[in-house]
Amino acid sequence: MTVVGNSMKALTFALQGEIFAIDAEGVREILDLVPITEVPSAPNFANGLINVRGRVVPLADLRVTFGMERPEPDADTRIVVIEIELGGEPAIVGILADKVHDVADIETSAIEEAPKVGMRWRSDYVRGIGKRNGDFIIIPDIGRIFGTELCLAASRTPEEGKTS
Repeated sequence: MTVVGNSMKALTFALQGEIFAIDAEGVREILDLVPITEVPSAPNFANGLINVRGRVVPLADLRVTFGMERPEPDADTRIVVIEIELGGEPAIVGILADKVHDVADIETSAIEEAPKVGMRWRSDYVRGIGKRNGDFIIIPDIGRIFGTELCLAASRTPEEGKTS
């Protein structure tokens, strides 16, 4: 998480009506929905590939990780292309967003640790919960999500990786 002064510069986006925020420094670009090539037998979390300026980029859906419904894309659906570290190496990945809002400063004093109980999501996938303008903002731990989900996917048989 990049902290500048007393705030985190974050890109905010929506997933199923919830507001999420990721470190803006890792965002490479935001794309309108592009053709997605589905990968047979891949887990639902990351079962597609997209072409970003001639580069093959895996596409992940955080809604799968957080147990949310996956409605059909609409005019607001975007792909956020980010750079993360996986296994000590930089990697470019895309994540689906129902809607991208803005780049915002979230005061670090307004970010709290994710509660261990009472959350509908795995607390180890949430770096913190921020508050802005009276709204809660979920700050996912993108590195942990990708590392854990991809390791889990690699350990499953093709049949286990498929969930409907």
